[in-house]
Amino acid sequence: MRFPTQHFDLEAIRAQSLDTHDAQNHVSSGHLETEHMMATQSTGSVDFSTKLFYGFGAVANGATANGFNYLLLFYYSQVIGLRADLVSLGILIALIVDAVSDPMVGYISDNFRSKLGRRHPFMYGAGLPVAAAYFLLWSPPDLPETELFLYFVGMSVLIRTLITFYEIPATALVAELTEDYDKRTELMSFRYFFAWWGGLTMAVLNYLVFLPEEKGGLEYIEGWQNYGLTASIIIFISIMVSSAGTHRHIPFLKQPPPKQPFSFNRTAGELKETLSNRSFFALFISALFMAVASGVSTSLSIYFSRHFWELTSTEIGYMNLPYFLSALIALAIAPWISKNLGKKRGGMLTLAISFGMAPMPYILRLLGWFPENGTDALFWTLVVFNAVEVMLIIVAASLVAAMIADIVEDSEVHTGRRSEGIFFAANSFAQKAVNGLGVVVAGQILAAIQFPTQAKPGDVPESTVIDLAVYYIPVILVFYITALSVLSLYQINRAGHEANLKKLSPSAAE
Repeated sequence: MRFPTQHFDLEAIRAQSLDTHDAQNHVSSGHLETEHMMATQSTGSVDFSTKLFYGFGAVANGATANGFNYLLLFYYSQVIGLRADLVSLGILIALIVDAVSDPMVGYISDNFRSKLGRRHPFMYGAGLPVAAAYFLLWSPPDLPETELFLYFVGMSVLIRTLITFYEIPATALVAELTEDYDKRTELMSFRYFFAWWGGLTMAVLNYLVFLPEEKGGLEYIEGWQNYGLTASIIIFISIMVSSAGTHRHIPFLKQPPPKQPFSFNRTAGELKETLSNRSFFALFISALFMAVASGVSTSLSIYFSRHFWELTSTEIGYMNLPYFLSALIALAIAPWISKNLGKKRGGMLTLAISFGMAPMPYILRLLGWFPENGTDALFWTLVVFNAVEVMLIIVAASLVAAMIADIVEDSEVHTGRRSEGIFFAANSFAQKAVNGLGVVVAGQILAAIQFPTQAKPGDVPESTVIDLAVYYIPVILVFYITALSVLSLYQINRAGHEANLKKLSPSAAE
């Protein structure tokens, strides 16, 4: 027995439109738009403006993620002067709170009813609070260490929770905008393209505009505050533009299930049933291990740039510029890989190559096979390595996110419920919670090797800098290899997805 599901009956809509035409001798533009939008959703066609507006909203998440993953540990420990282990602990607390809120927001948005649909009320409502909180994070008051730590934790928790109210409903839209296997990859490619462009834009502005070497470079505190203000404005604009740009789709998105009185036991049972999907479990566990490695890598990247490679803030800024091209190439090739290799095979291949490249520059330097610091050869070698790695990471992330969207129908076949918000929230939970653990690991590595706070280039002993690489390499390799192994258990391919769509089609229910 199959559970009832909600689908658009296109033939009935067309018949109704024809009857109206016969009675009134015309067809209203509203009827034509309705038929077009519903047919679009059924066939999987997604127009360019939808891809553009949907993807643009990820600028907000890209900007906030860039701050949390790459900059915040350095800023509060090396510029403000808060101990690195306290900063990493604060980030972990914020991400855990955020991660716990993710499934709640996903479940609420799956079942929410309003004139603006299930997703958009949360998307619109998040814009201004997120932007305001992000600005305050980068302009902390002058406080003693304990009070400063509490301020940092409070603002971090607030930001990460607020961005959840935008990001979870927004990402869940991909499974509602189209059912097509490859079009979902295209939509997620646009989303990751804009996420990376948002983060990279803020990184380049930070290093090249806000932190000029003549004003102290990375230690120039007013520059960091200007970064926070600019980022908050960009975050607000991206959220509101994306929400407004996808607004026209609201009447044609999936509707929430029939309203029932709240029951904790039923809700918990539904969540457990939904999240027990085998393919999702593989993605979930894989995301856990990848997030730990990513948290370690991103948190330490600025330390490596500043002290291991001895790059100036200007050089770091210019090194980020090729990443814009990496994101553009990834946007083009991710859908091609999906069509020709499939999401799982293509995702695992690109992940394997990127995982192998991540520690390679550090291994080669420790072996004495890498260009010397301060040379053009070093700069351009790092540019090539990093640009290729970033391109592969974006491709893999786009494919994996599209794999999550395909789980929606697989789960619906077995449970009778569409749970887009829950699936994307659970994946976000894994990434955020364990990414936070990665930040803690990074902080503990810095503490273990006794890396000094507020250190300038040349102030850190060479042995300490070498230890940083020695600790880093095995940590990320272990987690990356484990993540790839678990991902191999994912089961849904193109044929399986199409079979699920047939089972859920209106004709199958008759």
